[in-house]
Amino acid sequence: MSKNKKRRWFWSISALVLLTIFFIKIPVFSFAFEEKTYFLLEDTFQLKWIHSVEKEEWIETYEKSGKLLLLSETYFKTFGAGVPSQAENTEIVDGFVKMDINQTYPELYLTVSENVQTTILTNSREIPIYTYASDYTTVHITSESIHVWQLILGGLL
Repeated sequence: MSKNKKRRWFWSISALVLLTIFFIKIPVFSFAFEEKTYFLLEDTFQLKWIHSVEKEEWIETYEKSGKLLLLSETYFKTFGAGVPSQAENTEIVDGFVKMDINQTYPELYLTVSENVQTTILTNSREIPIYTYASDYTTVHITSESIHVWQLILGGLL
């Protein structure tokens, strides 16, 4: 291969990489803490925590719905204050009451705490987000499309 062809390939590939970084957007879940934003590339995640009154695990499943967060289902062990009372479908799954919720939110504000062990569950891992910030820090959660360069500057969960 001649020297000129190698240069053309190099500049062509460089241009494609730059175009990808600056113009291509990818859908993510965004978790904005006080000082840093982290991104999750999965299409769904679960939030898990220990309920402050009931002292039992509570799990909510969120999915991307465009720029909205879809709370598709929730799992809990006991009924009490703040627990949904009606749902399209309710069943018992592995000792939990599972309810289909199917409610969208433009964003979520979540206060994390080591006391309740706020954790993100994905298909492949558990992410203890209470370790990413000090107790009682608020995390702003959104579903959005971001440029690849924003992903590089932020961080992956």
